[in-house]
Amino acid sequence: MTTAAEEIAAAMPKSLVARDTEGVRAYVKSGSPYVWLTAAAISVAFMITLALLILTAARGLPHFWPADVVQGQYTAPGEPAEPILAEIRSTEEVTSARLKNAGLKVDEAQLLYDRLLIKVANRDLLGADFRPVLSDWLVQRSYPEDAVVLERVEWGNFHGFLHAVKTDGVIVATGPEAWAAYQPLQDRATDLRSKIEEIEKNEIGAINYRIEHLRLSEKRLQIDGHTRENDPADYAKLDERRKEQDADYEKLRLELDAIRKDLSRDALVMKTVDGKEVEIPLARVVRGYRPNEMGLFSKLGFFGSKVWEFVSDDPREANTEGGIFPAIFGTVMMVMIMSVVVMPFGVLAALYLREYAKQGPVTQIIRIAVNNLAGVPSIVYGMFGLGFFVYFVGSSIDKAFYSEGLPSPTFGTPGILWSSLTLALLTLPVVIVATEEGLSRIPRSIREASLALGATKAETLWRVVLPMASPAMMTGLILAIARAAGEVAPLMLVGVVKLAPSLPLDGNAPFLHLERKFMHLGFHIYDVGFQSPNVEAARPLVYATAFLLVLVIIGLNLTAIGIRNRLRERYKALEG
Repeated sequence: MTTAAEEIAAAMPKSLVARDTEGVRAYVKSGSPYVWLTAAAISVAFMITLALLILTAARGLPHFWPADVVQGQYTAPGEPAEPILAEIRSTEEVTSARLKNAGLKVDEAQLLYDRLLIKVANRDLLGADFRPVLSDWLVQRSYPEDAVVLERVEWGNFHGFLHAVKTDGVIVATGPEAWAAYQPLQDRATDLRSKIEEIEKNEIGAINYRIEHLRLSEKRLQIDGHTRENDPADYAKLDERRKEQDADYEKLRLELDAIRKDLSRDALVMKTVDGKEVEIPLARVVRGYRPNEMGLFSKLGFFGSKVWEFVSDDPREANTEGGIFPAIFGTVMMVMIMSVVVMPFGVLAALYLREYAKQGPVTQIIRIAVNNLAGVPSIVYGMFGLGFFVYFVGSSIDKAFYSEGLPSPTFGTPGILWSSLTLALLTLPVVIVATEEGLSRIPRSIREASLALGATKAETLWRVVLPMASPAMMTGLILAIARAAGEVAPLMLVGVVKLAPSLPLDGNAPFLHLERKFMHLGFHIYDVGFQSPNVEAARPLVYATAFLLVLVIIGLNLTAIGIRNRLRERYKALEG
């Protein structure tokens, strides 16, 4: 027996069925389905990337917004009411069974509870910044306009009410007048703290650098066999210069003592929500504000200042407060050094493989090896960089040129130079492959035309081929930057640190210090996220730093893309 579908198919004209089949085959052969499939895949990838970026920004940027401070009574069953003054950071739903297993006395008839994560601050008094509470037990809520949030140099934020302002131990303002008296004193304290930082980091730092240089110069004289008895003039010059530096240091020390004394004269008397009075020296306060009385524009201005502080200041409080400028600077500088190193070697290698090497099994094996190097785990490059660059090359440089510094290493220790070279090796295959592809797309007729006009092969490559292949070379550099800027594992072995005492670039000769260790945004994310003693305070900074790292990579890539597009437009006519 035949089915109804088979009868209908049999009744249809054979030519119509064949025509539909041929149409489907022609559509598939045209490649249109694959074009649409590729477009759909790119669209999905773009939306996922955009969603990830938005999520990162949404989790990180609210950290800089001045959240309102709520005052209330926390009434846990069986315990006395506890006054609370805190910021509500997050809310989640939890089951009553889960809370009961945690030892809380909850009503099992209510299946779900809202649990709040609040920032109570006052870590020096309470022992922790954050604590979870149940929303139903936080009652009598209010938002007092006189609630003050103080950002401190140590111990995190302080929540309370400003009771009085002291100068030289004498109360100069109390009550409502205290807040107006505090504002100019805070500006003054900020200026004095900036002066102290300028003197300590720049002026005294420069003196210490010169004193260390004099010590090494004296040791160099001793290594060369010059003694004070044989060459008193050389030692006399060193002693005179050392006395000058000591005199300059003494002047700065006296100036610092005067500024610190001036800074320590002011203090704030704060009252906690439970009525305790705490005296806080103004020297330990970064800023103070009343979030509950701030309007929208005031909060926007505060948000902008906090974001600027995040990208321009040094970190503090185990990297959970302050800014991340050293990490931004280290990341960009490392990528720039890596780019300067990897481009010449990558282009020369590709040029040899494509233009000079005899195409045969050996060249093919080399190409396979280059492609395989792109898949080697990055930590392997880190181990190679540590063993070869640091322990072998760096130690050899120290023995040859910096023997006066031994046994303390100069280049025989991880630093930004070795990190850049390690990442240059890591990204070298990408540059080689991209450049070789660009060279292969240049028509042979252009090379022959140049040679026919009397140019040598080297001149043809330098003046014709390489300029036309420059867009492909820039594509390789873009891919190299995208990978190198986010690498962390190899850097942990060859130069990156949690907190660098000084930048690799400063005002002390020779100005560029390639032997110094540096901070990196990727490692900063790891350190804050997994090594911080204050996890809740560090969590939003992880998202904010990750968001900033993506923006830095995008900025570097856009710069390279702009250069590539200009080169492509310049040589488009020749390619045609």
